[in-house]
Amino acid sequence: MSLPEQLLLSDLLRRQVRCDQGLERGAGVLAWMHPPVHRLLGWASRPSAFAQRRLVWRLDQLRGLGEQEVFVKGEPAETDATTLERLPTLIDAALTGTDDIPLGVVADAAVELRSGRILHYLVARSDPRLPGSSRWRLSPERIVDQQPGRVFTALKGLDDLPVARSSVRQQFLRRSRRWREQVQQVGGRVEERLEGWLEEPPWPEAFQDEAPWLERDRDPDREDRRGRYEPQEEGPDPLEDWPEEDIGEPPQEPPPEPQAPRRDRYRGREPHDQDDPWI
Repeated sequence: MSLPEQLLLSDLLRRQVRCDQGLERGAGVLAWMHPPVHRLLGWASRPSAFAQRRLVWRLDQLRGLGEQEVFVKGEPAETDATTLERLPTLIDAALTGTDDIPLGVVADAAVELRSGRILHYLVARSDPRLPGSSRWRLSPERIVDQQPGRVFTALKGLDDLPVARSSVRQQFLRRSRRWREQVQQVGGRVEERLEGWLEEPPWPEAFQDEAPWLERDRDPDREDRRGRYEPQEEGPDPLEDWPEEDIGEPPQEPPPEPQAPRRDRYRGREPHDQDDPWI
């Protein structure tokens, strides 16, 4: 069974240990490391939930990784929980920056399995046990000094470190910061363009300099191609000297023709106003 080149310490500790005899030896509980040289030597498992006995495994005993188990070969070294608590470690140590400003907690480490060298540490801003929290990469070269339970750096903030895993809140903050920077850049471009427009000459003069062919269209002797023409000097009105003609008297209308008298179809006489029109 092949092993990956790199592995997170948390992935190693959360799996059950199974030896080559097929026996379960408990889950990993603690890392066995040498902090001065930033190297992982092994890890310890807890075979029983009630006993104080602990089993310590060397890193070179690791033979394979499963979804929920790690496979080891050989016999472990037995010790107790009190002895393991005395082992130096940087996991769960408080990270401080310049002027002793607390920045977070060292929550995890990326380990090269072939040599046990710690490539970088993972720092959490809040409690590392919270699911979905962000992680920042801290290389060993950034560590200035270390004491039991404390790691000293020259960082001003966690934003100086690259982000290994972003939470939903961290992604929202980073996108908001990126949007704000883009809006500021766009606003600066609009302001520069507006200042350039204000410094330019008026539109007719600028357009005349860029389009000299319009001088030809403004010739007063010819009409503009687009239907525009230049106003000319006003001369005498040609309608003032128009000769008046004698058109004579208007024709008279013919007199109206007299209406034919109506006949009563019943009595043979002229109709009267007193007659009923319905009879």
